[in-house]
Amino acid sequence: MSRFFIALLPPQHIQDYANEIKQHFADHYASCGAQKSPPHITLQPPFEWSDANIPQLEAALKDFAHKQQSIPITLNGYAAFPPRVIYIDVVKSQALLTLQAELMAYVENNLEIVDKTSQTRPFTPHLTVAFRDLTKQNFRAAWPEFVQRSLDFNFMAENLTLLLHDGQRWNIKSEFAFCCSETQNLINTDKSDIK
Repeated sequence: MSRFFIALLPPQHIQDYANEIKQHFADHYASCGAQKSPPHITLQPPFEWSDANIPQLEAALKDFAHKQQSIPITLNGYAAFPPRVIYIDVVKSQALLTLQAELMAYVENNLEIVDKTSQTRPFTPHLTVAFRDLTKQNFRAAWPEFVQRSLDFNFMAENLTLLLHDGQRWNIKSEFAFCCSETQNLINTDKSDIK
């Protein structure tokens, strides 16, 4: 069995920015737990899956993604889950809420993946920059620095990302393009040029 989760990853320049913030927390607040995964917005929390059935998991996610439209994502400022988590706030757009709800329903119905905590906690999209190993004392020190910080990024989410835990950190296992992403349109254009 391996551990996976499903997320949206921002473009590289936003990942670079988020990684700089994560490094700031490691350097100034002794919190480096968030560095164990690429910057992401979790859609399906971690779950266990048989290694032998990874092709089935990937085929299902490819099928789901192919039926989705690219969606706009807005990152705006910082927020927190006191007393340990600080994150880049993700605007709760209807498109994002719908995508997450549809994905959760799809993996439950087609793969029998059920996240018990999501039934008691509403989906709060976020991009974590410090968590778990951020002490309560360091949270109290860091939060005043970040609560007033402005941040504004917009991007189009064009694919789902499946991440795999290697025992130390989370790594990208596979990406699944949405049907109407710019990348997919380029691929389709390239194929038609060949004919």
